[in-house]
Amino acid sequence: MNIAQIMSPNPAWVSPRTTVFDAALTMKLLDASMLPVCDHDCLVGTVTDWDIAIRAVATGWDARHTLIADIMTAEPVCCFDDQEAVEAVQIMHDHQFQRLPVLNRENHLVGIVSLEELTAFREDEATPGSVKENISAGGMPLFQAA
Repeated sequence: MNIAQIMSPNPAWVSPRTTVFDAALTMKLLDASMLPVCDHDCLVGTVTDWDIAIRAVATGWDARHTLIADIMTAEPVCCFDDQEAVEAVQIMHDHQFQRLPVLNRENHLVGIVSLEELTAFREDEATPGSVKENISAGGMPLFQAA
């Protein structure tokens, strides 16, 4: 199964010119721990709740005046909508991520895929929680290619 069949399309994103405060509010409203950072629909980075807490707040920066560009992770890890689910699981395992931005082959943001979405579509005998626990613990993913 490929990522386009599993991902959530049209994800919320923030601009590099968004303030940290506004990005945090967006995360709160969406109950999200990560947002893609886009210049229009081209992915230029990601920002997480950790980035906000550690790179901005703990550093003493004013969240109402600090821009996401100052704290985001540039060169984001992502996957493509035509990749197989097992590839996204491997990427998540390798980077210890629970969500990945999804791009089309023109490098435009088209979705986001979560570990929960991937485990819901697994076809092997392991329980959904075991894949999540394995990725979070740094173990090998149990997702097998068909």
